[in-house]
Amino acid sequence: MNAMDTPEARELSYAEAIREAMDIALESDPRVVLMGEDIGVYGGAFQVTGDLVHKYGTDRVMDTPISELGGAGVAVGAALTGLRPIFEFQFSDFAALAMEQIVNQAAKLRYMLGGAVSVPLVMRFPAGSGTGAAAQHSQSIEAWLAHVPGLKVVQPSTPEDAKGLLLAALEDPDPVMIFEHKILYKSKGLVPAGHYTTPIGKAAIRRAGTDLTIVATSIMVHKALAAAETLAAEGIEAEVIDLRTVRPMDRETVLASVRKTGRLLCVYEGVKTLGVGAEVSAMVAESDAFDFLDAPIVRLGGAECPIPYNPDLEKAVVPQVPGILDAARALAKGRI
Repeated sequence: MNAMDTPEARELSYAEAIREAMDIALESDPRVVLMGEDIGVYGGAFQVTGDLVHKYGTDRVMDTPISELGGAGVAVGAALTGLRPIFEFQFSDFAALAMEQIVNQAAKLRYMLGGAVSVPLVMRFPAGSGTGAAAQHSQSIEAWLAHVPGLKVVQPSTPEDAKGLLLAALEDPDPVMIFEHKILYKSKGLVPAGHYTTPIGKAAIRRAGTDLTIVATSIMVHKALAAAETLAAEGIEAEVIDLRTVRPMDRETVLASVRKTGRLLCVYEGVKTLGVGAEVSAMVAESDAFDFLDAPIVRLGGAECPIPYNPDLEKAVVPQVPGILDAARALAKGRI
């Protein structure tokens, strides 16, 4: 069922929408289990799982030891034996400790066993900067995992999609990595009641425009939309595409927009080099949409450095609205 088909939309926070999705899944499917550090009585590092342990018990909502490698391995094994685990990393950065299980096991076992098994595993990654958590707790590593065949990688930017993409991920036979920006947890939006899914691999056009295309991910969608409002007042109509899924990427929506506008700006929080915007740029450059470009493609990504602790420096190393405005104006006015 699609979100548009469900009534009774209510305003929920991004975190509440994720919790509601997990609640629906736990109630409707006995195969679904939650795993992660401090997700039980404590409710999760960002309080996303909340009191689900009291409703479903410790057999369904399981605290794992402080070992990301061990916990991820248990989740992969559980998926192989017929469960539908949702594994939460306290911070996406900690996935570095579990790469063996994510990259060499979850992503490859279906292929290596000739399709005889699947790994229906969902992993949740609280990601991104803006909380003053410094270099080891603030990275955006979605491009790392999107580089691995066998993994699907999504970045919901709204509460509605946070719920719908999680429920879609639970129906997928392959591992789905969900990157949830920590700053978005308290953001609010209308969320349909009940069960619905947001399609994996389909982008959303958040704002229509004719003068340039801005392809953004996660929290950068909101910054792009804020910039687009200012641009509109100046007579520049930007089309804002929320990529939603990094892998598989929605090629057709992006290319159709570029053919229409003739200009492309990619905005993402991960480090600029080899980031999501690099793949979007290459996708356009290798297609017929390249012939429609009236200006070079521009990428705005994170700076080539770890995320600083100082709040002013932290803001300076990832794209912000003023930088998006400067790049969009230059593109639209032919200064690039």
